This record gives sequence, structure tokens and C-alpha cells, in this order.
Amino acid sequence: MPHHSRLAGFIIDCEGGSLGKAARFWSRALGLPVLDPDEGGEDKYARLDGSRHGLHIEVQKVDHPSRVHLDIETDDLEAEVARLIALGATEASRPRHRRWVVMQAPTGQRFCVVKAREPLTAANADRHP
Repeated sequence: MPHHSRLAGFIIDCEGGSLGKAARFWSRALGLPVLDPDEGGEDKYARLDGSRHGLHIEVQKVDHPSRVHLDIETDDLEAEVARLIALGATEASRPRHRRWVVMQAPTGQRFCVVKAREPLTAANADRHP
């Protein structure tokens, strides 16, 4: 079945420290206001306002070394994972809530495939057979 996907944005993974301090730094560094300093209420995610760029940008507390990773959003998670595996990616992990899949590119970078936050169409995303 055909599906759509597109770059959703990026996540700034921060190992340790204060989520608030990290969010304030990245907010100022990127010129993006903090929309939600504690998205989900778990002291794990802070959402920045990337809407003028059409991107979803979050600062995330993690237990692994700090890095930045991309999110690809899709209207069919399993179809997009299969497409990316066919291109050479591998599945790295699948969190228990199954809202996203962590993938690894053939070149080693990690990225996530996530469920679309808004409807995807040919006008705002790539269509895949």
C-alpha cells in the first residue's frame, strides 16, 4: 500500500544535566522559543518552536552520549521501516510503546521513524509505492 514520509525535524540528545538548562541553551543558540519546557511531564523532553522552519525540534534527556538525530515521520510506520531497510538501514530498537522505531543508516548514524503528527499528502511529503 502506498505511504508518505518526510523529514519531521531533529532531536538534540543531551546526556545528563538539567533539561531546563539544555532547552534554554538550544533555544537561545537556535533562536527558537521553548514551546513546552516539559513535554509529557516526565522531565525528558522540551519542545522548541521550529514551526517557522516546518520542523519539530526537541531537546531530550538521554542515557547515552549527547548527539543530534533526525526524525522521519510517516503515515505507515511498518511500510516506511521496510522501505528504509531495503535501502540498507537496520532496525536498532523498538521501544515498548511502538510510537517510533530507532534505525541505523548504513553509514552508522541513528535516526527515528515516527508516526506523523499531521496528515501527510503528496503536497507536503514524498509518496512511496
